[in-house]
Amino acid sequence: MTTGAKNWAGNVVFSAEHLEAPTSVERVREVVADADKAHVVGAGHSFSRIADTTGTLISLRNLPPTVEVSRDRTSARISGGLRLAETATALDAEGLALHNLPSLPHITVVGAVATATHGSGDGNGSLASAVRSLDLVTADGKLTTLSRGDARFDGVVASFGSLGVVTGVELDVVPAFEVEQRVYDDLPWSVLVERSAELFAQAYSVSVFTDWRDSFTPWVKRRTSDAPADLGWTGAREATSGRHPIPGVSAEHCTPQLGEPGPWHARLPHFRAEFTPSSGDELQSEYVVPREHAAESLRALKELGSVISPVLQVSEIRTVAADEHWLSPFYRRDGMAFHFTWVPDAHAVRPVLTLIEEALAPYSVRPHFGKLHETAPADRYEHWARFAGLLSDLDPFGKFRNEVVDHYFPR
Repeated sequence: MTTGAKNWAGNVVFSAEHLEAPTSVERVREVVADADKAHVVGAGHSFSRIADTTGTLISLRNLPPTVEVSRDRTSARISGGLRLAETATALDAEGLALHNLPSLPHITVVGAVATATHGSGDGNGSLASAVRSLDLVTADGKLTTLSRGDARFDGVVASFGSLGVVTGVELDVVPAFEVEQRVYDDLPWSVLVERSAELFAQAYSVSVFTDWRDSFTPWVKRRTSDAPADLGWTGAREATSGRHPIPGVSAEHCTPQLGEPGPWHARLPHFRAEFTPSSGDELQSEYVVPREHAAESLRALKELGSVISPVLQVSEIRTVAADEHWLSPFYRRDGMAFHFTWVPDAHAVRPVLTLIEEALAPYSVRPHFGKLHETAPADRYEHWARFAGLLSDLDPFGKFRNEVVDHYFPR
């Protein structure tokens, strides 16, 4: 009999026979060593079966919540169960910050790192790019620490739980900073497709929300110490009231806009930490292409607008800087990411995913492993075979394997 546990969206019922929430790293090691099959789950915000297991599902939510700042104040060690909002509050109290945050502060730090996708900004790597070291419990229950420069490090950071249980990470930190956020209505399509590089370079972080038909809405997040952003040349109009990414939905749960400055952790996410932005009645997908293919990719998706729009709640376009993690969609290439929040109907959505992937295939598209997609093209990841070897070395008996891992890396 399974536990009946579900992910946040409710579209995945985990196959696990046991659910464990250890209160110490030592207990994590015992649980892993004793299990025939195991996998770790964070906040459950993945939409694929990437965190599933037929054995023991391990949650780190009960580990002691610790944020330990290094003596030189350039890094902080964060325990595996902490969510981003808790981490940000603790760092801000120390006058420190993370360089980047995802749109949701409700997910775990370790979970966000595992897929190397979270955060945005032309010059900003994903949150995973800030990882300086991590603590990994491997299949035999041993605890090892891997650091930048170690031969396996760049393979382990973004490994979506397939190599073991990450019980803590050390992240680069920067001095705390303030951000102001402004939203603009009615960005012309011609500007987005023809001058996207100029548009996304306007501020520290820029996103464009769209229905892929006739609505294009930039969200501009500027560090207050930087020069003011100027979108006057685009023809878009600055909003005079708060906006939600989904048109017509109240902005109550969104972080403050209208140019009101505030701390980094209260502006970089789209949603407030003290609110749950939705009930989970959605599905999500995300695809990343090299930034030099932005125009062609934008046009390809716009041509599918009449197919995408009927099953779409909203889509977000953002940019992220390159990193060094083998299975990151941004591995050694600056990327443009296309995020889709779908209606909660997988039967209706999956055929659309196939069309999107076919349209973006000429542009070396890579998927977000924790969200819905139909293919995982190994030829677009330089170290795919090398990662398969890492799987064999660290988990020779397949304790952390599941149907997703077996699909990507058959034995």
